[in-house]
Amino acid sequence: MSADSARLRERAARVMPGGVSSPVRAYAAVGGEPPVIAAAEGAHLVDADGSRFVDFVLAYGPLILGHGHPAVVEALRGQLSRGVAYGHTAKPEVELAERICAALPSVEMVRFVNSGTEATMSALRLARAATGRDLVVKFAGAYHGHADALLAAAGSGVATLGLPGSSGVPGGAVADTLVLPYNSAGAIAEAFAVHAGRIAAVIVEPVAGNMGCVPPLPGYLEELRRLTREDGALLVFDEVMTGFRVAYGGAQGLYEIEPDLTCLGKVIGGGLPVGAYGGRRALMERVAPLGPVYQAGTLSGNPLAMAAGVATLDVLRDGDAYARLESLAGRLGDGLRTAAVAASVPCAVNRVGSMLTAFVGVDRVDDYEDARRSDLDAFARLHRRWREAGVLWPPSQFEAAFLSTAHQAGDIDRAVSVFAGALRGAGPEEC
Repeated sequence: MSADSARLRERAARVMPGGVSSPVRAYAAVGGEPPVIAAAEGAHLVDADGSRFVDFVLAYGPLILGHGHPAVVEALRGQLSRGVAYGHTAKPEVELAERICAALPSVEMVRFVNSGTEATMSALRLARAATGRDLVVKFAGAYHGHADALLAAAGSGVATLGLPGSSGVPGGAVADTLVLPYNSAGAIAEAFAVHAGRIAAVIVEPVAGNMGCVPPLPGYLEELRRLTREDGALLVFDEVMTGFRVAYGGAQGLYEIEPDLTCLGKVIGGGLPVGAYGGRRALMERVAPLGPVYQAGTLSGNPLAMAAGVATLDVLRDGDAYARLESLAGRLGDGLRTAAVAASVPCAVNRVGSMLTAFVGVDRVDDYEDARRSDLDAFARLHRRWREAGVLWPPSQFEAAFLSTAHQAGDIDRAVSVFAGALRGAGPEEC
């Protein structure tokens, strides 16, 4: 590796904690030096040394059309000429809101924010206000952003670093957060029996993505919907990752479950910072200025992010994007499974649409505890093999990988070939 990346990493380390703006980017879980990216195009990244990589990170999900899609670039150029921030409502904001409401029947009104963290935090504030209750249920290994109340048994980077929560979060902040195992219908039923009439909301990733990709078991989401409705609690779907990713109507459309509130991000901004929460009109009219639930943001509804989001959703809605994504992701998932079987190595490959995770060393992963039993050392060695071969995979066992419409069959086959080569030993220890 040339001195360019090394110098940039040294400069970054002097002025940013760990040299990064988000912990998982430091590669602490997989070892080696993280690349410093200089450019991106389609399904590929180029680092500061000129090395080229197939990108299965895709900014952790937003870039469903790949880097620099012409429609998104054109929309951004057009908006740049008209201004980057107004502090007032603008046409792209209205257009994106209309598209979201049209795509998700459970969402009649939407409020834009700047991140997934803001979306989940605001949605739960609204849920507590609407129900007059305090308790919130989340699931072990689920990451809903870094708001204090939700940093309890969190996944994503928190799980990667082995932290039980986060320093600086007072006990009182999580005192009203109940943490249950994901995919356990019995656990959620028991929680509602014990805390009947006290639970404000259940927040869930309908397809978990921050313990790695873990789909819901058959009937699980239906049980969450039934129990919350019977008890008067709200069901909040955190679709920051899955919204417009696993299907145009999100996971709620895929599984035909209507939550009370939905949190969105990633794809709806076309790669720019964005978040949103929405739901039925009667709920959303409780949000200021119509109601007493206060939430605001200087750059909320930023016209650049809105324009990029409109362009992205229009491409997804009007073309064959999801058929292509399903074909590519199916090729990758099947290839990884076949390679593991050929090498006689246990490996659960979980996939929903164009997000997936390979858990080396275990046959099945249905929850966070299953994911933690996978061979993390084997994953780290596999990740380094991928990186050496020009494939960038998310640098954590607990992050999902993503496909874009810009990927080609050759990109998929390269990732599978490296994976197969890494497993050609007696077991995961040979990765």
